[in-house]
Amino acid sequence: MDAIVLLKDDHKTVEKLFKEFEQAGDRAYKTKRRIADTVIQELTVHTWIEEKIFYPAARAAVPETTDHVLESVEEHHVVLWMLSELAGLDPEDERFDAKMTVLMENVRHHVEEEEQEWFPQVRAALGRTRLTEIGEQLEAAKPTAPRDPLKVPSADA
Repeated sequence: MDAIVLLKDDHKTVEKLFKEFEQAGDRAYKTKRRIADTVIQELTVHTWIEEKIFYPAARAAVPETTDHVLESVEEHHVVLWMLSELAGLDPEDERFDAKMTVLMENVRHHVEEEEQEWFPQVRAALGRTRLTEIGEQLEAAKPTAPRDPLKVPSADA
C-alpha cells in the first residue's frame, strides 16, 4: 500500500472515532472510555510510524518541507501529552470531554495541513514505487510500534 494512502486511512479511522465520541451521550462514560482508549492506541502508533519512517523519507525527498516536518513533530508533541493525560483520566471527570475536544481540534488541524499542503508535494517528489516501499515499511512497523504515547520520540521534544 502507498504510504500516503495508509496514513490517510489512519486519519479516516481516527476521524470516525472522533465522530463516534461526539455522538455518544453526555453520560456514556464506558463508551467514551472505550473510544478514547482506541484513539490513544491509533494515534500513538500513527505518530510513531510517521516520525520514524515517513517524515525522514519525505524530508529527504522534499527538503523544502523541513519546516512542515518540524511543525508536525511539535504538533505531535502536544497531542501525545494530551493522549497520555487522557489515558489516566476518569471519563466522569469534568475535564475528560473538554480534553478530548481539544485533542480532536488539534488532530483535525494537523490532518488538514498534512493532506492539503504537504502530502501532494511528497507524492510528486517520491512517486508511486517509492511510496509503496515506504507504505510497506509503515505497515510492517505498526505491530511493534509503542502503545504508550510517551514512548514516541516527539513526546520528549
